[in-house]
Amino acid sequence: MVWNTMILSQYVIVCRIVGRTLPEPTRAAMTRHYGSTVTPEGGWGLHAESGPSPYCTVLAHIALRLLGNRADDPLCADSAAWLRSQPGGARAVPTWGKLWLAVAGLHDYRAINPLPPELFLLPRRLPVHPDRLYCHTRSIYQAMAYLYGIRFSGDLGHPLTDELRRDLLGESRPGARPPCRSDRRLLGADAQVPPGRALRAAFDVLAVYERHPLRRTRARALARCLARVTHEQEVTREFGLSPVSSLLNVLVLHASGAAPTAVDRALTAVDHWRWTDQERGIRYAGARSQTWDTAFAVEALLAHGPTDTGDPTDAAVLTALRRGCGFLRDAQVTDEVPHPEVTARAPAAGGWCFSDGAHRWPVSDCTAEAAATLLHARHLLPETTVPDEGRLRQATAFLLHRQNRDGGFGSYEPRRGSRLLEAANPSEMFSDCMVEGSYTECTGSALVAFTALARPEDPEHREEMDRAIRHGAHFLLRRQCKDGSWPAAWGVNRIYGTLFAVRGLRATGMPPTHPRLARAARWLESVQRADGGWGEHHQGCTENRYVEHPDSQPVMTAWALLALLDITGPGSASVRDGVRWLCERQADDGSWHQKAVTGVFFGTAMLDYRFYAEYFPLWALGAHLAALGRAG
Repeated sequence: MVWNTMILSQYVIVCRIVGRTLPEPTRAAMTRHYGSTVTPEGGWGLHAESGPSPYCTVLAHIALRLLGNRADDPLCADSAAWLRSQPGGARAVPTWGKLWLAVAGLHDYRAINPLPPELFLLPRRLPVHPDRLYCHTRSIYQAMAYLYGIRFSGDLGHPLTDELRRDLLGESRPGARPPCRSDRRLLGADAQVPPGRALRAAFDVLAVYERHPLRRTRARALARCLARVTHEQEVTREFGLSPVSSLLNVLVLHASGAAPTAVDRALTAVDHWRWTDQERGIRYAGARSQTWDTAFAVEALLAHGPTDTGDPTDAAVLTALRRGCGFLRDAQVTDEVPHPEVTARAPAAGGWCFSDGAHRWPVSDCTAEAAATLLHARHLLPETTVPDEGRLRQATAFLLHRQNRDGGFGSYEPRRGSRLLEAANPSEMFSDCMVEGSYTECTGSALVAFTALARPEDPEHREEMDRAIRHGAHFLLRRQCKDGSWPAAWGVNRIYGTLFAVRGLRATGMPPTHPRLARAARWLESVQRADGGWGEHHQGCTENRYVEHPDSQPVMTAWALLALLDITGPGSASVRDGVRWLCERQADDGSWHQKAVTGVFFGTAMLDYRFYAEYFPLWALGAHLAALGRAG
């Protein structure tokens, strides 16, 4: 899953701070990645389709210098020049960027919006306790709060530190000044969600407190944050929830005086997220998506309808299915996280992670898709590839726990905090990142799974599942927009949400003639492009509406076809035109080329799921052939 250069830049900075030397071939491969992703303006963007981001560009410039590139190297010279051309320059990066500048010894902590660790000392029953926050957010902030609380400042070395201060912050140039308190309010192009008046007032009050924090209270708060970070490292086998939080955890361990071997072990574990190829060099993925991709790839191969007839293609498909299902079976988390109360972890046993399960942070929709896929494949494969009844019951209990009161499903956890907490979003660059929600996609996936999991041999959960299915279906019906589409939280955007809603509602037994499904079909047909395909632009994610992409895209076309096949069947003109478009765009090697980003995270972070173009078009074509067969 491709995001941007942010994590690579942070990795390089952390390596310098903790004293790890990167070998020359590694430095060259990392520099090659920056060279392959630089924008025409000389910066680096938040995703592949964006213009340059001050936040990503500042971090990339620092990393390039640490990798041994000179200030007059074109990548460094151009990025410094572009930053100087921006209002506020490097001083106007969001709080996350200002914190990284301070951690690198380049910025004054007084010029950062306060991140007091004392918040973690609040009673957990309070509606503003950090444990009410979305798990990624609280994992990031428990580490940031520790670094902020001790005013940690690393050493990049002399004279490089002085050169970076001059190039990025303008220090030592005529009329320049060092960062100061007023810079807290300085925001540039990355500020998608600037703080409101109430939050700014809270920052002002906390800034006064930060001048003379209570020593004993601060010490207790720091100890609490350190214990949480240590626990997170231990129970995730040093991988952390994500590479974003794990790199911050490495800095916390280093700053707290942990043994160098412990710091080195934690930093080495970050390579779990490393991605290397000859063309683009070394970078760090935002996440690994093995379980998510494998579940959908198996569904795509199942749609092909392989039979054990001796045909070489069918034999190859059956072999792939057996191996894919074997991976999914073994990737299930079957034990609980020790001492979950330390970091307020939800029950983990029975779930599947987005990745391979190594970090033990399972997710509802990954669990639903993995469990459903294994049960869908049961008729073709030996029973040994399907989890036993005990593990299927664990999966059921895991999913039931993630359902919210409104009937929708959260991702990692059920919702813990009020949506009002979004008004206290301190990130400035991401939206919808403060609390868990009820998501169209997670709910649709859960309904698909429950219909597969609801078996006579599991009467213990049958009544709960029936109730969960009813409430989930009602949530989806309430969530449908007037035009017939559904909004998504994890994909781009309305076509993706509509696919998952239709899959979920059809799985509950809703007939394709139901007025709500007919409305969804009409909407999908209305946004079909003249060439027969579908294409949606990521801009719609931030504007909460459908925005057409200038070009049809194979992944969006496949999503639309899968939804329509579930409603109209294979005979509609829209389906025929969409299938024709996919067939005409298939390359000689069997693949499709996706040009647009397909995923989203934290509302504004666009993601490129590289394997979506491999299995969604295949799945759509297989489902079309199967539907034709059923139609006679």
